[in-house]
Amino acid sequence: MTLTPILAQTDALEAALAPTVAGRSLWQDAWRRLRANRAAVASLIILCVIAFASFIGPYLLPWTYDQIDWDHIEALPPDFALGHYLGTDSLGRDLLARTLYGGRVSLSVGILATFVALAIGVSVGAIAGFIGGKTDQLLMRFVDLLYAVPLTFFVIILMVVFGRNFVLIFLAIGAVEWLTMARIVRGQTLTLRRKEFIEAARASGGSTTAIILRHILPNVLGVVIVYVTLTIPQVILLESFLSFLGLGVQDPRTSWGMLINDGAAELEINPRTLIVPAIFMTATLFCFNFLGDGLRDALDPKDR
Repeated sequence: MTLTPILAQTDALEAALAPTVAGRSLWQDAWRRLRANRAAVASLIILCVIAFASFIGPYLLPWTYDQIDWDHIEALPPDFALGHYLGTDSLGRDLLARTLYGGRVSLSVGILATFVALAIGVSVGAIAGFIGGKTDQLLMRFVDLLYAVPLTFFVIILMVVFGRNFVLIFLAIGAVEWLTMARIVRGQTLTLRRKEFIEAARASGGSTTAIILRHILPNVLGVVIVYVTLTIPQVILLESFLSFLGLGVQDPRTSWGMLINDGAAELEINPRTLIVPAIFMTATLFCFNFLGDGLRDALDPKDR
């Protein structure tokens, strides 16, 4: 009697009883770690609620952001019969409608300006880090030159020269917020370009553009995502500062910065006009920072 069938049955039984361990990709593991971070998950949920309320909420309210109710100026909340759930301001405009519309403007500027900075910064950083040599020196000296200019002052000059247009606002802000992104991507690219898979891509005849797009950018995506979540609140604060100075969106449009500016002038008369938009903006900024911290921990390969 041979032992081969018995050994085969034993191996099959062990394979059937052994626990099946499914492999996880980097993004699956990052999502699992992010879900374990309660602060990050709560921040993500709050941000989704604020974004939904800002972009959809104004269409569900009985009053628009620029509609004036002359009969109910400085109305106290809550006035459900008239639809002024948070009252009105000094011109009889619904405070909730203006706050939600201001959130739409502030979030739009923050996201769009960040993507402008993302496109410029990632492109410049990846090209400078991968090509190196004189190209790297030229691009980085240009970045250093722009760093020497006060960025807020540069944005103010752009706004004064080209006018206060909504599109120009996020273009001007995005045009000065890409510098740090370029340096971060360049540093990551300098680390990656000597790796074995990059050398293999070069040896197989891959072009510079193909290597950057297929190998460099996917490997710096984690750092870029984390920095994006931290750049959006910076852009929102900068837009709010410009609106506070009167260089943001033009009336009757509004943003959180403009609402805070108007509320500061009416603080003693009607503090709600300052408190309500300040709460929305503060909650958004805190949530973006908590989400950025959670993404940083989730995407950190040293912490896996």
